[in-house]
Amino acid sequence: MEFDNILYKVEDRIATITLNRPEKRNALSPGLRRDILAALESAERDDDVTIVLIEGAGSSFCAGYDMNSYAGGDEHPERPAGWNHSPLYESWTGQFPRSCLRDWLRIWDLMKPVVAKIHGHCLAGGSELMSMCDIVFAADDCLIGYPPTRAQSTPDIEYFPWKMTMAQAKYLQLTGHSVTGTRAAEMGWIAKSFPAEELDEQVARELRPLAQLHPAMLAANKFTLNQSYETMGFRAALQASVPWYVLARGFRPGGGEFQTKAAAEGLKKALAWRDGPFKEEGFAL
Repeated sequence: MEFDNILYKVEDRIATITLNRPEKRNALSPGLRRDILAALESAERDDDVTIVLIEGAGSSFCAGYDMNSYAGGDEHPERPAGWNHSPLYESWTGQFPRSCLRDWLRIWDLMKPVVAKIHGHCLAGGSELMSMCDIVFAADDCLIGYPPTRAQSTPDIEYFPWKMTMAQAKYLQLTGHSVTGTRAAEMGWIAKSFPAEELDEQVARELRPLAQLHPAMLAANKFTLNQSYETMGFRAALQASVPWYVLARGFRPGGGEFQTKAAAEGLKKALAWRDGPFKEEGFAL
């Protein structure tokens, strides 16, 4: 298969999806999202594939969603598949977070395990993509977090309560702080972290024996784990977070202030307004 926004290969029973917009730090445009989903479906159909690995080209895994594609930066912004343009629904039903949840639940539902390999930055939408994967390995020095919760909206996908303790979930979502790969592993957000220079080698070492297991055995283990979380309300909780995104972004007092500043003064000044007090205290991002 040929793709515009990713690299895709199958080798030694591992299908590797490489996010390939390095000039944009692999920001998630609608086209990139479509390519990821198509590659996941291809890997699921391929009996020569046991596991799927998602990684990023260039300096970062993923800087988040490419907001020029969604936030009016283009005159006719492109929309993900399934977006309802009707004036009856578009302004208040959260078409953007609905589309994100619809896309990344495809990872959750895939019959094959999906592994993420994280380096550089993994922020906002990138952390959603990462957190929906079954296993995550990261470089010790990478930064993972969700800074938009400081001023823009609640997360599109409310993964925090499901990936860490209540204490850490509240701390990270309320502050918008980012943590290193080392810290994310200590918190249980990800499986393991490794020195950056060893990341490729160590992830390959983890995946080689895993890829030799029977795909049906892996599917059974993935589904029984997922079913437990479904019974605890995982899917319903993620769906219930969509209205809070809509309220936080558009209807709360102060909603839209970040977007207004970005449009009037530029994104850099808006980010400085959002993140400045935290940077003054020495917090990452």
